[in-house]
Amino acid sequence: MLWTIIGILVVLWLLGLIFKIGGAIIHILLVIAVIVFLWNLITGRKKGV
Repeated sequence: MLWTIIGILVVLWLLGLIFKIGGAIIHILLVIAVIVFLWNLITGRKKGV
């Protein structure tokens, strides 16, 4: 789930850079996604069963 969200945000971010759309919102969301990813990586929590 996290990888899907990060992937979508990266694609939207690249489209925003290429076509100059989306404003700063996509950059903020991308930073939040990276922070969440790093948090999960550092804490090392496993997926629940």
